[in-house]
Amino acid sequence: MTSDFWHPLHDTPAFPSARYAAVADRLGKVLKTKNDILLIQAEAVVALEAVAVSLTRPDLKTVNIATSMYGGWFGQWMRRGGADVIELKAEPARPIDTAAVEAILNSNPDTKVLAFVHAESASGIRNPLEEIVALARARGIVTVVDAVASVGGHALDVDQLGIDIAVIGPQKALAGPAGLSAISISPAAWKLISEANGPRDSVLSLLDQKAWLESGRGMLPGTTAPLEFFALEAALDRAEAEGIDQVVARHVRAARATRAALAAMRAELWVELTKGSNLVTTVKLPQGIDPDALLSVAPRVMELSAGVGPGAERLIRLNHTGRRARFDSVLGNVTAFGMGLRRLGFKADISAAVDAIALHYGD
Repeated sequence: MTSDFWHPLHDTPAFPSARYAAVADRLGKVLKTKNDILLIQAEAVVALEAVAVSLTRPDLKTVNIATSMYGGWFGQWMRRGGADVIELKAEPARPIDTAAVEAILNSNPDTKVLAFVHAESASGIRNPLEEIVALARARGIVTVVDAVASVGGHALDVDQLGIDIAVIGPQKALAGPAGLSAISISPAAWKLISEANGPRDSVLSLLDQKAWLESGRGMLPGTTAPLEFFALEAALDRAEAEGIDQVVARHVRAARATRAALAAMRAELWVELTKGSNLVTTVKLPQGIDPDALLSVAPRVMELSAGVGPGAERLIRLNHTGRRARFDSVLGNVTAFGMGLRRLGFKADISAAVDAIALHYGD
């Protein structure tokens, strides 16, 4: 074979089996947990489905908080396994209210599992993680948290909060690959999974995955994806060099600067800062503009996109996720949004927005 057919991605060397355990331990430090960490060789939606089907047994009382399609899917997966699922829905594209969670738990004292998404990139909202987990923990309920769009962008101390199952993907705030995910699992969650008579000999079986833990955490089952693991290691190298708390702080600053700039521009923020994601800021467009119209005239070099799902039809998302959580991206996103408004004949005080960003980045 000649060099014309060679590519550096061909014949990727195998990922050393001795390093899988180290990757799991490093992810445990990101989550601030000593719970077991499972490595899932798939995007995080597979990990979420694996959690659902591995927990589910007939008549298992579950409260599932749905603030996006992902929460809705989780409830469907549990119903498919025969669980008694009580769906608690927020207003479209809005975060859930803590009082509503408390009320439904008080009305269903036999609840065994509570599941919800921490932050939603589709609508830019954040659910009250600490309060919800505290309500469940006080009642001995196993919690399942979809932290894919929050890990690295929000404070997430699994052990301190008492989260039983946290599902993460490294592709957002950690700026890693999308083809891998991970699950942290507490002893209480393992007990419930063991009682569930869940699937075996299945990619969705957490009990099958547990065999990796029990066999010394060497080679993962199945054919591994070395490129994804090398990329995950590189992402963890970056996060550790910066410090996970500093990564979170960088996202907090980007979110606050973006929201302050939009407020100075007199744009209508979708949710207040305390209820918003640190990875994405959503703004409601003025009457007479739809997202496609604005996106067609705004500079395309920046990270603007339409909201996703019911309730988000008139939202624009300004993305400050991962490596984008920095001054130049925030400045470019806000400026591009303002230019789009101006080109459609609406007022936008871009100078005031720039001043607001400068204040947050140490003018």
